[in-house]
Amino acid sequence: MQDQLTTTFAALADPTRRAILMRLTAGPATVNELAEPFKTTLPTISRHLKVLEEAGLVVKERTAQFRPCRLDVAPLQVADQWIDQYRQFFGERFDRLGEHLEAMRQSKGDEQ
Repeated sequence: MQDQLTTTFAALADPTRRAILMRLTAGPATVNELAEPFKTTLPTISRHLKVLEEAGLVVKERTAQFRPCRLDVAPLQVADQWIDQYRQFFGERFDRLGEHLEAMRQSKGDEQ
């Protein structure tokens, strides 16, 4: 059994699934609507949606005879929290690099 973060990143590893999620940021959509921009079959899109559902990124609702899909951002928020640790780490390193480069620039200016 995979942890939630591993399942989320595995689902996000495919560009078609990422495109489906991007489309769902505009609001709920049916499988047919989600399949429109892709040159692939409905069963293929359904398989992508199943992966996204299992990762908790997509929820299928029931409205009359339609089953629109909607985005659930909770797994993305967990991934964002994990990435944020590295964002802070690299941010501090870039700040120190910037300070070092500025000191080098000023040192060269003083020599001339």
